[in-house]
Amino acid sequence: MPEPLRFAAFVMNTTSHILHGAWRLPEARQHRFTELDHWIGLARELEAARFDHIFFADVVGLYHDYRSSWRKFVESGLQIPSNDPTVIASAIAHATTDIGIALTSSILQEHPFNFARKMSTLDHASGGRIAWNIVTSLSPNAWRNFGYADITAHDERYAWAQEYVEVTYKLWEGSWDEGALVQDKESGIHADFGRVHKIDHEGPHYRVEGPHLVAPSPQRTPVLFQAGSSPAGRRFAARNAEAQFISAPSPEAARELIAETRELVTGYGRRPGDLRFYQGLSFVIGDTEHEARRKAAELEEYLDPDAMLAHAAGGIGIDLGHYDLDTPLGEVETEGSRSHLRWVREAVGEREPTVRDLARLRSRDNRLVGTPEQIAGELERWRAAGVDGINVVNATIPGSYREFIEHLRPVLLERGLARAEYEPGTTRRKLTGADLLDERHPAAAYRGAFATVPTGAA
Repeated sequence: MPEPLRFAAFVMNTTSHILHGAWRLPEARQHRFTELDHWIGLARELEAARFDHIFFADVVGLYHDYRSSWRKFVESGLQIPSNDPTVIASAIAHATTDIGIALTSSILQEHPFNFARKMSTLDHASGGRIAWNIVTSLSPNAWRNFGYADITAHDERYAWAQEYVEVTYKLWEGSWDEGALVQDKESGIHADFGRVHKIDHEGPHYRVEGPHLVAPSPQRTPVLFQAGSSPAGRRFAARNAEAQFISAPSPEAARELIAETRELVTGYGRRPGDLRFYQGLSFVIGDTEHEARRKAAELEEYLDPDAMLAHAAGGIGIDLGHYDLDTPLGEVETEGSRSHLRWVREAVGEREPTVRDLARLRSRDNRLVGTPEQIAGELERWRAAGVDGINVVNATIPGSYREFIEHLRPVLLERGLARAEYEPGTTRRKLTGADLLDERHPAAAYRGAFATVPTGAA
């Protein structure tokens, strides 16, 4: 029998994340994102429904200007203000016991030494439930916020990301041997000096001596997510990720993308199943198809088409506010997110997509509208295409997730599309059956790599 799908709640510590304008709906509560109880309450509801992850997106800068200004982003609340999700992760961990907590963090925003320390601390605090969504920051404003003149070229960002993750792998996997933390009160030996190592990393972007200041956490390396379907992004995912967030326009497109990426996975000495794929989808559910379509039409009344286009345009790194809607997208290649352009081309088909297509698809694509039975049937198609999980995009919080839990989940359970209970153990054990990365993963090469007599030994 096929494996049940895994489900993640795709959220952001902001008011307007993906479906811009939906925060104005009477039942919406995402404008309360600064309240800790808002997130704890949501996480508990998701855990009671056996969601695998609460998955936090994040940004560290504004998207590209829209109509030569960033006014639209501020006025519509389009991912500004946005707060740091890693700060609230420990509170969510304390309030829950099983749900995974996936955190987005860019190579730009924090030095890998301190980032590795933070993630190890959270993995300890959560009992091994932390995941990291690795991103490279596609916003020029983000790069300027950290002192750079402009955004680094697309493929170079992934080369930079490779060094970044290698530093973290060395710290997480190689700095402390198994059994190094002794904590023997009688002898007074807290840790075995011969089993703790400096990493002495020297590369194009970082010099890190080490050792890692945190003893190994339950997973050592957090579960590794990655998003992006450009050639460079897929190569990076094939080499490093355990799960990839995709936004394919159809199950057929997802099947092709997954097959291509899994070929790359084997090229890095891994097995095809070592990389799992989570498709982003939103849902409008009704007792009848007519009711579902009525609810979808009501949602459209609240959505802000300019904000949707501003977000989509920012994703490809260009101000589309001045373009005619019939402008071919082939004229707007940028150093931003090339996966956005690929996604629109696949959705449109044989003809050249336009700016109008981007605006339309951003609003309505990857939205399943129908009865629970109809939507379950569509999810069976996505699973048959090779998708392992669904990143559930919300229109409202907590409403979208309550609707999913109350109306759709029972049908998913009946059809074997969802799990009735959690598997025991860490987030990685729930996903792969083991607490630690397997030996095929490149991080495993650093286990024992620094096992020489430490500097300063007698």
